[in-house]
Order: sequence, then C-alpha cells, then structure tokens
Amino acid sequence: MVEVLESCFVVPSDETPKGRLWLSNFNQVAPRGFSGHVNFYNKTEATSFFSIEVVKASLAKALVLYYPLAGRCIVGSDGRIELECNAEGCFFVRAQLERTFDSINFQPSQELEELFIPSVQTLHSYCS
Repeated sequence: MVEVLESCFVVPSDETPKGRLWLSNFNQVAPRGFSGHVNFYNKTEATSFFSIEVVKASLAKALVLYYPLAGRCIVGSDGRIELECNAEGCFFVRAQLERTFDSINFQPSQELEELFIPSVQTLHSYCS
C-alpha cells in the first residue's frame, strides 16, 4: 500500500515577476491537462540518503528562475489561454511504499503514474 506522507505547495524562495504571459498559437490548440512528474527512489541503508527538505528547498530556488512553472493557466478575456505568473507554486507529494520495487516486479507505467498525479477538477463558466 502506498502511504502519502506529505502534500504541499512549494513556492519560489524569492520574489518573482508577476503578470500574465501569452502562450503560443500551438499551446492554444494543444490538449489541456495536468502536467506531472513522478520520481521513484529505492531506499538505502544510509540515513543521509535523501533529504526531502533539500529537495523542496532546491525546487523553491529553481522556481525563482523558472517562475512561470509556479503560475497557473487561465483563460483571458479574449478567450486565449494565458499563463498567470503568481508564484502559487508546484504541488509536491511525498509518499512511501513499505516494499521494494523488486519484490513487486515494479515496472513504470502510465497507469501507475496516474495513481500519483492528483486529479484536478476544472470548472468552466460560459455566462457573460
């Protein structure tokens, strides 16, 4: 069983530019959806193998330089998709499995990845 130990938003560690960025014409017609990334690590015997706080602090520093990744997609008044740079951050989840990947014949797959990527409900309003 997978146990979620923590979920939070990691925000940029310093001030970032605010405002909206237009997306390309390609992005206007591309399928929309949640873009997630999942990393799996085997636990080692070393107690200093992996500091989750270092990972989150590093992500927070990276989001200063790559600040659009900490924003949100919105639909502008003209109907175009725009990126609102608002420093709301990236969703971060830490989970554990009390078995080794070898013991469960672990094979990465799209189905498994979808278990770790949270579903996002989108509301659309067509009222003026």
